[in-house]
Amino acid sequence: MTWTAPEATRTDGSLVAAEREMLTGYLGWFRATLLRKCAGLTGEQLAERTTPPSNLSLLGLLRHMAKVERTWFRQRFAGQDLKPMYDPQKGKDADFEDLDPARAAEEYARLVEECRLADEIVAGASLDDTFVHNGEVFSLRLVHVHMIGEYARHIGHADLLRERLDGVTGD
Repeated sequence: MTWTAPEATRTDGSLVAAEREMLTGYLGWFRATLLRKCAGLTGEQLAERTTPPSNLSLLGLLRHMAKVERTWFRQRFAGQDLKPMYDPQKGKDADFEDLDPARAAEEYARLVEECRLADEIVAGASLDDTFVHNGEVFSLRLVHVHMIGEYARHIGHADLLRERLDGVTGD
């Protein structure tokens, strides 16, 4: 039986919430939006590169965002010493290049798990908590803003990929 990406539930963020609720709410909304862009597609469809010469695919975006979630929340903010998610020997774009449609369910689940772990890590933290990366001080607040921007950019890509794949457009 061929795996198909499941439907994703998206909850609207508040337009008047306090800062923390607004940032986490909108990050959750963007996470769910990327998953919605993949809903109903098989691993083969998710891996298809529909906008040549770009190496982008929906599966590559799922893999990339799992790596970004892990990097910013677990490795940089929480300081966890984790092995690279993808083989460094395959280059910095391995998340986009080294695709296996047969592993799409696993890659989808990996992103969902990285989001869960990120939320778990920041649950008791302050937005004012900081860490140093490459000699620069970053706050957890900035990480949330960065991640919202990262998802927004890639959801735009996902809209184009999906439309080229089967004509489905964003909402």
